[in-house]
Amino acid sequence: MSRQLRTSRFDPRAGFHAEGKDSRPSVPQGLLKAARSSGQLNLAGRNLGEVPQCVWRINVDIPEEANQNLSFSSTERWWEQTDLTKLIISSNKLQSLSDDLRLLPALTVLDIHDNQLTSLPSAIRELDNLQKLNVSHNKLKMLPEEIISLKNLKALHLQHNELTCLPEGFEQLSSLEDLDLSSNRLAAVPAGFALLSSLLRLNLSSNQLKSLPAEISRMKRLKHLDCDSNLLETVPPDVGSMESLELLYLRRNKLRVLPEFPSSRQLKELHLGENQIEMLGAEHLQHLQAILVLDLRGNKLRSIPEEMCLLQSLERLDLSNNDISSLPCSLGNLHLKFLALEGNPLRTIRREIIAKGTQEVLKYLRSKIKDDDGTSQNDSVPETAMTLPSESRVNVHAIVTLKLLDYSDKQATLIPDDIFDATKSNIITSVNFSKNQLCEIPKRNNFLSSLPEEMSSLTKLQTINLSFNRFTVLPPVLYHIPTLEAVLISNNQVGFVDPQKMKLMEKLSTLDLQNNDLLQIPPELGNCVQLRTLLLDGNPFRVPRAAILMKGTAAVLEYLRDRIPA
Repeated sequence: MSRQLRTSRFDPRAGFHAEGKDSRPSVPQGLLKAARSSGQLNLAGRNLGEVPQCVWRINVDIPEEANQNLSFSSTERWWEQTDLTKLIISSNKLQSLSDDLRLLPALTVLDIHDNQLTSLPSAIRELDNLQKLNVSHNKLKMLPEEIISLKNLKALHLQHNELTCLPEGFEQLSSLEDLDLSSNRLAAVPAGFALLSSLLRLNLSSNQLKSLPAEISRMKRLKHLDCDSNLLETVPPDVGSMESLELLYLRRNKLRVLPEFPSSRQLKELHLGENQIEMLGAEHLQHLQAILVLDLRGNKLRSIPEEMCLLQSLERLDLSNNDISSLPCSLGNLHLKFLALEGNPLRTIRREIIAKGTQEVLKYLRSKIKDDDGTSQNDSVPETAMTLPSESRVNVHAIVTLKLLDYSDKQATLIPDDIFDATKSNIITSVNFSKNQLCEIPKRNNFLSSLPEEMSSLTKLQTINLSFNRFTVLPPVLYHIPTLEAVLISNNQVGFVDPQKMKLMEKLSTLDLQNNDLLQIPPELGNCVQLRTLLLDGNPFRVPRAAILMKGTAAVLEYLRDRIPA
């Protein structure tokens, strides 16, 4: 008996247990063999109560099949196995992990979400190569201090746990780009967070935060900040100086006032719904030149400032469930795709107009502008000795303040020269010639099906709007404009996108492909991680399904990446 014990103790294959010999969990030998070749092992959803020893020792022990093969082909030489780099043990019943985790030092991805873990082993510090750690949907009350040793960690998902604090020195995770701490019990954010200088995405939603440290503004690369569903009463003014910020979520808090955003010129989505905001002033809007989505629903707003009409990029505006009794007619000049007004005591717009949808409301507001001015659509504003004829037909205020030349909705077949003369010496960065009948150069509601190759010389072009045209593919020249940050090509006939070429557009953060003819979305599009806003609604493809699309761009890209053939 003692000899048998000694043999078991020193046998390098001791970690392997044949199915049926004992009650301990086992792993099919075929899976292990494939993992030694690919470096990846997926044990998700196998009802495991513990991780089998053969998993921890997969790169240590001699495989069982070695006893069964007296000769080996080049594909079966187990001594040339690949170190395990990706281990997925999600959706099981694990309550703890063994310190034998240290036997897998080559791991770059460890996914153990959706288990019953209450702690992590201190041996996690030895996973020097780990880049992505997903421990979400567990029962963690604290993190081991050893976690700060993971210097190569880029993504850390800790959402849906029971964390009340973070270990001292957490800011030493200097490579971290994606941190999700949502749905925990955090009451404060350490000021040291400012040292997470590589962070691009930070999710703090559904915690118990009453304030944010002013130091958070030092995260100069941060693009996505989610603080939904907390107890915030104020936001540090310094948040408005975060130059890279693109998405800011502050819904379901206790905010009464807003910060100004003097430096957040990249901000594309600002979500402020379900707070207690009573006033919105020009100072809150004047710098939001790139804003696409503004959510103000469920607040206590009584009025909307005229300056709202300066947000020429705005596509979605939610003002529902406030105390607004009237709207500025100039709102009708915005090119909104969605405007929500329900739940307001509006006196100036009849309910039946609101019920007809966004475009009817905007049309009505524009008609009120004409009524108030006593002019018709083709009339110009009365000229004075100081007003050029061209200036009476364009928004000079927009030219000076927003650097925008707007000659839209004129049904024109060409743009008169004097319209360009109205710009005088002002610098123009945006041009809007939409809703005309032009055959060349303009942006949308026209009949364009191609773009000239000469456009590749537009070396400073950042945004192009090709919506409402007749494109069947993304114009090839766009792939050769490296400065492009936003491509808006909704409501066309696009049936194909090239993910390989699109991946080379390193600055592209917004891609609007809504209402086209896409029968399928190539999984490789998921590798375009530079995208922060990807809009795909209104296409005939079957997958991703609507439930995935509703989760947002990050979820869609992750879904697509998971479908890339191995």
